[in-house]
Amino acid sequence: MFKNIRNLKTILPLVFVAVPIFILDYVTKVLIQMYIPEGTGYPIIHGFFNLRHDRNSGAAFGILADQRTFLILVTILALIFIFFYYFRFKHSGWMRISLGFLLGGALGNFLDRIVLGEVVDFLQFGIESKRLYWPTFNVADISVCIGAGMLIVYLFRIQSTE
Repeated sequence: MFKNIRNLKTILPLVFVAVPIFILDYVTKVLIQMYIPEGTGYPIIHGFFNLRHDRNSGAAFGILADQRTFLILVTILALIFIFFYYFRFKHSGWMRISLGFLLGGALGNFLDRIVLGEVVDFLQFGIESKRLYWPTFNVADISVCIGAGMLIVYLFRIQSTE
């Protein structure tokens, strides 16, 4: 029994980070699909921030567009990587939390690719007067960026102590 409790405590950081992110990503995408027609937007901060319903058949910035099978395989490999490294870094809460962010984001976009064949994006920032916009993104993308940033910080901290 004590071993199961220890295993549960081991996985809690991953669950407490990944699950809320996955749920938030899913709920926001459902709401966008329900209330904003694809290809249109709703201004939140006029000229700077919009909720805009876009679809992305590729990865970040639309690279590898229409490569659904490849992107699904890459995500499966990423999930294997996350779980493999999660259990190798028992000593670092920072590393485990970063992997939780990566997992939550990866699962959010993975679900879209499996169910819809593409990812729902809806956060759009830019300068409307100049028609300059950052590519539209979603909660899962934010989570992956936070996790990757934390992972980079962790790796630099380890390297600087050696």
